[in-house]
Amino acid sequence: MTITFSLALEILIILLCISLVFCFIRLSIGPNPPNRVVAFDLIAIHAVGIIALFAIRNEAQVLLDATIVTAVLGFLGTVMLSYFLEKSDGSDWRDMRDD
Repeated sequence: MTITFSLALEILIILLCISLVFCFIRLSIGPNPPNRVVAFDLIAIHAVGIIALFAIRNEAQVLLDATIVTAVLGFLGTVMLSYFLEKSDGSDWRDMRDD
């Protein structure tokens, strides 16, 4: 692996980690459950990207299996949360406002 490619991988991993922190902040502050579901989905996508970059950097093909599992679990979690929000009446979260 060339030095420029290794440096590019390191920069991408750092950028994804910084972006992941912002997604966790969005997950924690809300302001309502649909925004939190989107933040959860973004966290799952970031996790897949970070694991894939580690797999490329370390030339570990077994980590690619972990990316597939993480992607499927993230998708199922998002579908589950969306289904829950669709079936709820929404009275407990639609009237929330930022203070």
